[in-house]
Amino acid sequence: MHPQLEAERFHSCYDFIQALDKCHQKAYYKRILGICNNEKEALSQCLKQASLENKKRAIVQSKSKRTIIEDKWKKIDEEEYGEDKVLEILLQRMKEKKINKTTNDKDSQ
Repeated sequence: MHPQLEAERFHSCYDFIQALDKCHQKAYYKRILGICNNEKEALSQCLKQASLENKKRAIVQSKSKRTIIEDKWKKIDEEEYGEDKVLEILLQRMKEKKINKTTNDKDSQ
């Protein structure tokens, strides 16, 4: 038996939901003998398709949000270090020199 489905959420499968409910309400023996299995299979396929579409839509939305965030971070980096990141490269070189100098001092002792 299927759980109560939200008609607003699965409006594309509403006809299949109604058909299965009508089949189940007609007579109890139809459920037991599996006469409603065709309706149930059609509903399952429709729900599966609706789920895949929702997942695809969520992926597209997630990717668009991610690109917006990456653009914002890129803008922040450009404001901080300049467009070519020359300042960041210089700072990294100075940091490497400082690390090399301290390791050389330790090795010489």
